[in-house]
Amino acid sequence: MTASAASDDSLDGHRKPHTGNGAAPYPVSGGPIVQLPTAFGDFVAQAWTDLVTGVEHLAVSSPTPPTDGKAPLVRLHSECLTGDVFGSYRCDCGEQLAYALELIHEHGGTLLYLRGQEGRGIGLANKIKAYALQEAGFDTVEANEQLGLPVDARCYKAAAQVLAEMGLHEVRLLSNNPDKQNRLAQAGVTVVEMVPTEVPSREQNIRYLRTKKERMEHRLLLDTAAGPVPVPAPESPFRHEQD
Repeated sequence: MTASAASDDSLDGHRKPHTGNGAAPYPVSGGPIVQLPTAFGDFVAQAWTDLVTGVEHLAVSSPTPPTDGKAPLVRLHSECLTGDVFGSYRCDCGEQLAYALELIHEHGGTLLYLRGQEGRGIGLANKIKAYALQEAGFDTVEANEQLGLPVDARCYKAAAQVLAEMGLHEVRLLSNNPDKQNRLAQAGVTVVEMVPTEVPSREQNIRYLRTKKERMEHRLLLDTAAGPVPVPAPESPFRHEQD
């Protein structure tokens, strides 16, 4: 199905699994599609369960397809309780979430809210421990390393399979992180364009953002004009994946 509509046999997630690259599909299961009116406009939502981990994710989609003939916008948004719910200025997550929903509502597409990915996959309690180390002078990469944790422990296999199940095989990815493009390509989802989700930096998060740019290769301009970024050829698998 597309991000805008579902066929009759997709409402409960019972459809034949498939991938775009011929590999064995990662097991996910989708629930019913429901209306989701929000402050950003009207969407449709569908919960998906990762049948390996049991983690539940949420697809929030525009009810209308893109009208410009372009591939739909897709945002893979990692859960961030502090930023998404409490509006923390230590990161840019909550503001990226709002910006992505605005774009998806206007131009068509889907946001996958990926639960279980707090703190780039290290969990809420460890993220707060990392914050304490950052207050002691370490950057966001060093703090994870001091805790003996991966810099990035996220896995996108379930996300890629959900996109495949939704019929989203070619997407415009709302992200500043080229690793997400690489991971989706490995799973058979083609990223035809990287659309930046950079939001204005703040005094409280400028070091965090500089670290992501300089040490994690995020495509951030840091308060200069942003625009669509050409997509390079996929690179080798991300070295921090912890599947």
